[in-house]
Amino acid sequence: MAKIVSKTYGEALFQIILEKEGQAPGSGEELYAEACQMMEILKANPEFDELMKHPGIAKTDKLSVAEKVFQGRLSPELYEFVRLIILKDRYGEMPAIMEYISDKMKEYKKIGVAYVSTAVELSDAQKKQVEGRLLETAPFESLEMHYQVEPELIGGMVIRIGDRVVDTSVRSKLDDLTKQLLQIQLG
Repeated sequence: MAKIVSKTYGEALFQIILEKEGQAPGSGEELYAEACQMMEILKANPEFDELMKHPGIAKTDKLSVAEKVFQGRLSPELYEFVRLIILKDRYGEMPAIMEYISDKMKEYKKIGVAYVSTAVELSDAQKKQVEGRLLETAPFESLEMHYQVEPELIGGMVIRIGDRVVDTSVRSKLDDLTKQLLQIQLG
């Protein structure tokens, strides 16, 4: 249910961002940046978050607080979006909604997100080489790279972009070899 909610509201705000971008190039980007800044401020103020999620506080009171905090400080589109989220009792879904919008913006700008796990730390030159090779094979203009060291891989690497995984780790190869040997012994 939460995923449907975040997609529905996230898609609505994403469409507003695209509409603004169509009206004046850069204005959609500004709205997206403003939404991201708002989320950072909300994360830094957990008391406000608790207040807006509290079931014992009337919706009218929450709207009044939102008006005092956001009106005149947010663009009209973002302010109305926040009001709608509060009216529909979906304030608790704001992080998921913003994550959905962030993913859509990356998709719109053709930015991929790659997670690379290796047994040892890669040098900057190796990281550049991995990123370059991934850009050659992926349909993205740029990549947001995330590197992680996992010594249990023994060697090689595991790369994940979206739902695609490429596992060239020694651990994986040893696991495959073990399975093959067990099949031979059982057969």
